Amino acid sequence: MKALVTGGGGFLGGVIVRMLRERGDQVRSFSRAEHPALSSCGVEQIRGDLGDKAAVTAAAKGCDVIFHVAAKAGIWGAYDAFYQSNVSGTEHVLEACRANGIGKLIYTSSPSVVFDGQDVEGGDESIPYPSRYEACYPETKALAEQLVLSAASPALATVALRPHLIWGPGDNHLVPRIVAKGRAGKLRRIGSRTNLVDTVYVDNAARAHLQAADCLSPDGVLSGKAYFISNGQPLPLWEMVNRILAAADVPPVSRTISPQLAYAAGCLCEGVWGLLRLSGEPPMTRFVAHELASAHWFSIEAARRDFGYQPEISLEEGLLRLRQWFQAGTP
Repeated sequence: MKALVTGGGGFLGGVIVRMLRERGDQVRSFSRAEHPALSSCGVEQIRGDLGDKAAVTAAAKGCDVIFHVAAKAGIWGAYDAFYQSNVSGTEHVLEACRANGIGKLIYTSSPSVVFDGQDVEGGDESIPYPSRYEACYPETKALAEQLVLSAASPALATVALRPHLIWGPGDNHLVPRIVAKGRAGKLRRIGSRTNLVDTVYVDNAARAHLQAADCLSPDGVLSGKAYFISNGQPLPLWEMVNRILAAADVPPVSRTISPQLAYAAGCLCEGVWGLLRLSGEPPMTRFVAHELASAHWFSIEAARRDFGYQPEISLEEGLLRLRQWFQAGTP
């Protein structure tokens, strides 16, 4: 098949592109920057912005399937910027599918679309969207996910995957943040609970996208549904953080603050950053305080049942690969 991957030069998008090429599919990447590594493996690249409807439609011409991976992520920023990329950009992808007669759309969502700050232990896809959000990213991703799922029709099969906390070699978001703060001595354990979380190694998340695409059809069981994706190995949050730090030869987190203090600090930081229009992300937000102090792990039984998802790379193997990546001289 010929696939368009939005964000094909990114962390997850790049692995999806690699796996598609390895099995012989034609791939076109749509992203804002040129990525030499993609050209070297035979990927056609088109530069553009998700906010440009005409550019998205042109990029999708001649494709059979779209993997819509690109998004604006982060814990802080202007709502309009998140909306433009995550919601309007997804609308443009859906319009590109219709304009080009593309029959399959696989959308990369996030479990944060259903996170309300409370513990989630073994939750499944019946969890409802919360009535309010504490950050722009989960709110706009939820709006985009709903657009994708409601667009399912006899002409367009759609599915949303919710990979939870993707990590691995090449990560440019989660792992670097943890390691940088660990090296600077700025990490603090929030509370004393052994709150379980699950994560997903990047190759497992990417393979789930290909498996879903292969099983997706307008009259099939997947179309119009969302699925949680993880390694299926929930661990206490701070144990997982310390394992990532150990892979980079960084000491474990040793200091603790209370959840109440973390939340208060988040409120204060958000107020100061908003009032003074400071650049960069605040060191703490309400969303992050709740996320680090709560349990959030999800059942992947629906993905196993409906499209045969099975994590192939264990946490142990993934952490070994991560360590080797650091030892190879990565930041």
